[in-house]
Amino acid sequence: MSGTNAASGAAPCRFAHYFVICGIDTETGLEPDELAGENFEQSPLKRTFKSKVLAHYPENVEWNPFDQDAVNMLCMPKGLSFRTQADSREPQFHSFLITREDGSRTYGFVHTFYEEVTSPQICSAMQTLYQMHQAENPSSATPSSSSSSSMDSLASSLDEADSPSSSSCRSAACGGYDASRDTLYVSKALCLITPMPFMHGCRRFLSQMHRAVTAASPPPLPLESYVHNILYEVPLPPPGRSLKFHGVYEPIVCQRPGPGELPLADFPLGQTFTLLGVENLVQLFNCTLLEMQILLYSQDYQRLMTVAEGITTLLFPFQWQHVYVPILPASLLHFLDAPVPYLMGLQSKEGTDRSKLELPQEANLCFVDIDNHCIELPEDFPQFPNKPEFIQELSEVLLHYGISPVGGAPPTSVPTSSTTTTPGSVSTRHPGLKSQQALRELEDDGRNGNLGGEQLAVLELLQGNATLERLQALAKRTGVRVEALRGVGGEGEAQGGRTAVEEEELRNAKLNVQLREVFASRFTTMFADYEAFVIQSAPDLESWLTNREQMHNFDKASFLSDQPEPYLPFLSHFIETQMFATFIDNKIMSQWEEKEPLLRVFDGRIDKARLYNVRAPSLRSSNYQRCTILKESAQAIEQRLMKIDHTAIHPHLLDMKIGQGKYEQGFFPKLQSDVLSVGPTNNKWSNRTATAQRRKDRHRQQTEHLTLDNDLKEKYMQEARSLGKNLRQPKLSDLSPAVIAQTNWKFVEGLLKECRMKTKRMLVEKMGREAVELGHGEANITGLEENTLIASLCDLLERIWSHGLQVKQGKSALWSHLLHYQAREEKLEQQQAESPVSNGPERRKSESSIGMPSLRASVIQDMRHIQSMGEIKTDVGRARAWIRLSLEKKLLSQHLKQLLSRQALTKKLYKRYAFLRCEEEKEQFLFHLLSLNTVDYFCFTSVFTTIMIPYRAVIIPIKKLSNAMTTSNPWVCVSGELGDSGVRQITKNVLEMTFDCQNLGKLTTVQLGHDNSGLLAKWLVDCVMVRNEITGHTYKFPCGRWLGKGVDDGSLERVLIGELALPNADEDSGRGCRTPDMQHSPGQTRRVSITSMGGRGYKPTSAQIQEAIGEAVNSICKHFHKPEKERGSLTILLCGEVGLVGALEQFFHNGFKSARLFQKTVFVWDFVEKAVAYMESADQMGDMQETAEPLGLTCVSLCHYVSAINSSPRNIGKDGKFQLLVCLGARDRLLIQWLPLLVECPVIQRMYEESALLRDRTTVNALIAVLQTLHDFPITLEASLVKGIDL
Repeated sequence: MSGTNAASGAAPCRFAHYFVICGIDTETGLEPDELAGENFEQSPLKRTFKSKVLAHYPENVEWNPFDQDAVNMLCMPKGLSFRTQADSREPQFHSFLITREDGSRTYGFVHTFYEEVTSPQICSAMQTLYQMHQAENPSSATPSSSSSSSMDSLASSLDEADSPSSSSCRSAACGGYDASRDTLYVSKALCLITPMPFMHGCRRFLSQMHRAVTAASPPPLPLESYVHNILYEVPLPPPGRSLKFHGVYEPIVCQRPGPGELPLADFPLGQTFTLLGVENLVQLFNCTLLEMQILLYSQDYQRLMTVAEGITTLLFPFQWQHVYVPILPASLLHFLDAPVPYLMGLQSKEGTDRSKLELPQEANLCFVDIDNHCIELPEDFPQFPNKPEFIQELSEVLLHYGISPVGGAPPTSVPTSSTTTTPGSVSTRHPGLKSQQALRELEDDGRNGNLGGEQLAVLELLQGNATLERLQALAKRTGVRVEALRGVGGEGEAQGGRTAVEEEELRNAKLNVQLREVFASRFTTMFADYEAFVIQSAPDLESWLTNREQMHNFDKASFLSDQPEPYLPFLSHFIETQMFATFIDNKIMSQWEEKEPLLRVFDGRIDKARLYNVRAPSLRSSNYQRCTILKESAQAIEQRLMKIDHTAIHPHLLDMKIGQGKYEQGFFPKLQSDVLSVGPTNNKWSNRTATAQRRKDRHRQQTEHLTLDNDLKEKYMQEARSLGKNLRQPKLSDLSPAVIAQTNWKFVEGLLKECRMKTKRMLVEKMGREAVELGHGEANITGLEENTLIASLCDLLERIWSHGLQVKQGKSALWSHLLHYQAREEKLEQQQAESPVSNGPERRKSESSIGMPSLRASVIQDMRHIQSMGEIKTDVGRARAWIRLSLEKKLLSQHLKQLLSRQALTKKLYKRYAFLRCEEEKEQFLFHLLSLNTVDYFCFTSVFTTIMIPYRAVIIPIKKLSNAMTTSNPWVCVSGELGDSGVRQITKNVLEMTFDCQNLGKLTTVQLGHDNSGLLAKWLVDCVMVRNEITGHTYKFPCGRWLGKGVDDGSLERVLIGELALPNADEDSGRGCRTPDMQHSPGQTRRVSITSMGGRGYKPTSAQIQEAIGEAVNSICKHFHKPEKERGSLTILLCGEVGLVGALEQFFHNGFKSARLFQKTVFVWDFVEKAVAYMESADQMGDMQETAEPLGLTCVSLCHYVSAINSSPRNIGKDGKFQLLVCLGARDRLLIQWLPLLVECPVIQRMYEESALLRDRTTVNALIAVLQTLHDFPITLEASLVKGIDL
């Protein structure tokens, strides 16, 4: 017992926690591994059998309990594999990691080699299996090419193609096994389990252990001494220090970064870049930041681990928050069904094709084929900011170390990969390097433990660190002349007496840190001011944790408004991710707790950058800032590795029983467990740690009753940090159906929670100010953010639809379901069409839209619209477009409910545990989506701007007669934010037309006119209705005036200003309400415009008129203060019912003597024309000469504008001309100069009463002051307003 205490007391500070041996258990014999996927057609040698943990030392460490199943599964992810003397039996190295519930990690490093099978029972069992196999498959004298043996697949693809001749002869022999003729070998794994990823150190230690077993002479000390030494006598290097400890033959050095440096990462990044290339790696990095599903694919386990660890290391200061399984054991393949973001590694079987790989969901998948150096990206995601400059900077660092930035090329310098590059491929490029290359290959193989005795001896010499006696012994044994090798040895020796292996490790470490610094400096620049936007609102940790869900922690809108435009697409997505949320959580918690280490380093860097670079946060530029500390970072590592800070105790003889563990070449002995289960009792640092631990425990007990109980806090944190955290890694140990069911249940709960959060966020963002006043966080949604949120909703729906699929068809699970539904419905329609049954009562037309037939809400109809869009090429794209269209039509919840109501179809497509078959959760999910009907989205119209859309226009007359009898030919021209339809002729007396034209966006104006032909060319129109036939948005363009010469103001065409019509309740059952218009608050009663018919008799008071002008100007100011993409239509603010033109018209109408007895109505335009005529005549008579020069110019400009409007070829009436003058005056900032001229003009006395506002100096000056504010804004007019005006 004292032993375990000693072992555990020092555990947090120990270099390694466990030494493990996995292999075949001779007691139980051969057990087929069902979970790894049995294949009885294969030769028994190619099948997989269960491996066991044969021994692990010590028995347990309380800090890191030993998980036998997980370790066994990851040491030998595909179980045991057998070989005969005819097969290649190269040892292999790979790493793995285990993520615990709380997110902490343990690393494993595994050296796998082949050992001769001595047990006669196992040999005869294999012989029997082989004979049975032959009897069943007489044709298969040669084995099938697809192999599932784990070591075969571990061997890198480069290993497979040794030479065509050898591989063919091997395959002929390797299928068969005859106990009398063949020697049988089985895989065995040595593994070190460590708290930190010291990959190089562990790799070298394990390969030396293996070497000790295969060498001709026994190792200097029993193997127990080395295992005991690394378990109990080698400490972790302290932060910022290096440590040297001793393997069997050579010393091993490792170093650990200091507190201000980037955290430890020992996996060679250079290799990751070599495998993928910079371009691909940056794209993969981007997908990881945006939390997509990432699947790595390679034959080599170590490559999977290297790429996964490389990518997650580069995320600094952020951390991957979701499922992370760099090596997915065969028994866990169902985990690819997980409907959450994940980063997993899948081992490819030799000879299998990527196209044969059936993945449950690919809509949001980034697939990384490591061995073929290529990646498949999801559709449509934002690019990383400054990507070209970023790639350029990374390429320069790589080239500096002799690595090609283009992926797939073997490195031109010492290969870092676990596979050896073939000498031929390199020597063709560098003929002079051939001898060096051969030497490097030796080193590389030595590091992998892949060398036999003779070459090994050469390497020992090359490394120049064996004693003379050993040298002579080796020389004697191998028959090599020592003198002849001395010259080569000099070449292997690097500067400073370091060996080539050490030299290469140093180079790797320097390259690693420099590449990481380039990535880190991108985040330091992008998030330099993030602290300013963190919202600290809770008084203490407990209340913060309790209200975590409701709290708003980061002011996203302000942060984005402060960023350079090109960064926004990426940043708006990124700040919605779990990793960013956790980063901000950690920042907030650092008020009450010790700072999370990554955050501490990051904040330190930002502070340092501030000292050197004092820039105002508002001056964000998108200029690329290169990393400035590459040299320093590499120097820090070099100094640590040159000057060793600590040396661990040398391995020494232990107090062992004599005669045990006899050395037998080629066999790993059974170690004495009693000496390995107990640590040394007199070890300085183990005692020191134990006392430190006792001190810590005491402190914890004291503080426990003050703060939240730790377990409770942990529980809170799990709850608080929303989704995915509770499933960082599947439980590897227990794979009973119950556990799998529970895992799936967690997924279902998680998806529902995510849906709740997303819909809430979309509503809050959209409802803006009102929501903020109700206490829901920030206001003001930008188009960009809206797009981000909708994209993430599309992604969530894809994940829900791909959870628990029976059979995957196509990349989009949702679209595939819709196609099944469509096929069934169309078949039913056909059957109904054949059987004459009435289709039930017709739906009543709604009153609001006279003459506008109602659109039927139909899933199939919307699908057909999407299918007819040639712009969309993929299923994923179609599904996204369909979601956007349904959302815009406020039918998303209704459509999905309709889709899922076909239960037979859902049962056919989905397994029992699928989200879509959990009734209660499905109902809640549809309910959350229903809440989105309360707001207006234009997410389809605004994204698919180039598609052709059918529009329907209906003209509604005031009197049925007035136009049944009209003889003229009417026409319309519809304009929207994206363009206009051009003039469309309408058939006489048919008041409805449909036309196709390119998406016009939100509609703004309709020009309506006729050609005045025939006798009855007068026409009284109430309004025009126009509907987008795909989205169902209907716009109403009120008119209420005559069109015709000699009636009203003599207009033959009018520009009508539109607004979105509210859907009628009966037409819109189940869609919910919509947000009130942007222009006015919901409570305010509609002001009647003076221009409308009903307004003729209505006289507003002077106070109302002034208020209306103030509001109209105010709306225009607000319009320009919004970000450009969210401004909406300026035309409505100028010419709409409560626009500037209408308000000024009321001002001019006040006190206007318009209706004279027995005379035709006089219009404001008549006054303007008379005033202009007066000015022109006065000018001719020279009266104006005395006036100041500027006034004269103003006078000229007014006359010029009025004559241009009058001489326009368009037949617009007098009110239309006045509208045009106001708009042009506002655009060219001339209104306030023209007003005094009109007021001064003598004509005013004839046409206005004494009390008129226009004759009151104070009021006019106030009006001028109000209009003055419009000069700050660039007013642009829609083409439909100023058509045909030549200034």
